[in-house]
Amino acid sequence: MKQLMGGARRRAVLVGGAVAVLVAAGAGTWATDTWPFDGKDTYCWGAWKEDSGPDFLSGDALDEDNAGRTSKETAPTPRRQRGRCTVALHSERADSSDGGKVVEETEITVTYGPAPKSAAERMEWIGGYLGDRSMPLPDGLPGATDGRQALLVLPEGCDTEDGRPTTVTLDSMARSVYSDNTMSGDAGLGGSQSVARLLVAAANRAMEKADCAPAKPLEADSPMPTLPEDDEDFFTRACRIRGLEFSEKASRDMEYQVGTVTRDLQSCSVRTDHGNGRYFDALMVAQPRLSALFDGATGSKAPARGWRGTGVFADDYKVVRADCAGRPLNVLMLAPSAHEKTPYFAAFANAVTRRVGCAPVAPGGSSR
Repeated sequence: MKQLMGGARRRAVLVGGAVAVLVAAGAGTWATDTWPFDGKDTYCWGAWKEDSGPDFLSGDALDEDNAGRTSKETAPTPRRQRGRCTVALHSERADSSDGGKVVEETEITVTYGPAPKSAAERMEWIGGYLGDRSMPLPDGLPGATDGRQALLVLPEGCDTEDGRPTTVTLDSMARSVYSDNTMSGDAGLGGSQSVARLLVAAANRAMEKADCAPAKPLEADSPMPTLPEDDEDFFTRACRIRGLEFSEKASRDMEYQVGTVTRDLQSCSVRTDHGNGRYFDALMVAQPRLSALFDGATGSKAPARGWRGTGVFADDYKVVRADCAGRPLNVLMLAPSAHEKTPYFAAFANAVTRRVGCAPVAPGGSSR
């Protein structure tokens, strides 16, 4: 674990530590085993550097005298295809309102490894990274980000021995802890474009460590796409999809979000309790590497009479896979089992297949 301290104390320790390192080693190295020595710490297998852009890596994040930044990492290897790195910020200040203490905490975590093996856990995992407000990564990279978290599926050369795709994910947490409550905050990632670049930089280093890096490093240079529209809390038809209708009374405390809408991905989320509860998350995935995440989780037969392809209708999720223009198309709905959602799932499934020009998946649909 590496740790940096804030304020004047931090600067003094860095100067003294630099001299000690040079004298003891007889050569200049600091965190990266590279020269020239510049006093900057690095994180996530050397992918990120102190003061390299996002706020959580900046020196300003350590301006408070008691602020600290720590890091912890385990690199993947050719024999162990799993890795993890974490960068954490911690500071404390006085609460002017009651004289108590406010603790500020931020944590950024990158994980290298396969998707969860359990089908139910994997469906929730896929929906969490690809649905809701997430948008596709730039430059055709198989993944998505919403600016707070991100997922990238790596090339086939990094697949596990049992054939599962290997992924790199980025997750963030920021909070202010008061004596009587806790409030979420901004992790200082710098937005979706910055997150995409952070993710790809970490993925390239992780693939090098695992000895499965492609000949040309992955890049995320093009602009990130943006959400097609803001969330909507006054509606009777969610995501403008026929069949996703709600009465005025039912939708009174609801809101919906249209996510990405492409040939490879489409999402629609409906929330209850003014955005705090899930009614359903609907997702279509056809991009080949993202589609591979569903392998082995969609059953071996149709989920119900009249449905095309294979699928599973479980208590908290419904998933169907069917051929669409020569490639698998997967439709997923995550929803609590308190209310019957199959009609909504059928409406979403047929709407997305109709939009991309494929035959209906659910019974009663029309391709026209």
